[in-house]
Amino acid sequence: MSFLILLASSAAGLCAEKSILVFGDSLSAAYGIAQARGWVALLAERLKRERLDYSVVNASISGETSAGGAARISKALAQHRPAILILELGANDGLRGLPLAQMRQNLGSMIEQAQKAGARVVLVGMRLPPNYGPHYTEDFESAYPEVAKRYRTALVPFLLEDFSEKEDFFQPDRIHPTEEAQPLMMEQVWKALQPVLKSK
Repeated sequence: MSFLILLASSAAGLCAEKSILVFGDSLSAAYGIAQARGWVALLAERLKRERLDYSVVNASISGETSAGGAARISKALAQHRPAILILELGANDGLRGLPLAQMRQNLGSMIEQAQKAGARVVLVGMRLPPNYGPHYTEDFESAYPEVAKRYRTALVPFLLEDFSEKEDFFQPDRIHPTEEAQPLMMEQVWKALQPVLKSK
């Protein structure tokens, strides 16, 4: 199911260059909780509170892989013309054990398209549970800073940084964060996003 929601702004005709497009998977689509309590909605509230004139569009889809994102990024960029793209994809690649070289290529392709469209990019990193094996998990984790360095994007090192070992912050599936974890996720994104906002 696609969650395509204009989260902050009163007028549909806001200047396109002032939009932030969040392009992710279930971690950004507020899986299992109310949309208004997800970290993307909290980010929109933060921007409003800080009196920063940005609208936020959430184009995240639960279950999305980097290949799925790469297949639809062009249309999303053309439709929303974002000033900033927050790219939160790859977790499902890792959970499915998909080839990481392909994930890197997909992330790079999406970043290239966004940059060519005039958007600044914030890449959101993830980590995998240790049961996927040390080589794969280390390679997965290192993919994000490598891609961010190559394309000179801002980087959120790990979206779940403050609570990944705390079971109380996860839903029963132990994969999706609870409502209580969403402000912590938003703060991780905010730390990387704030300098990008100032540069715009």
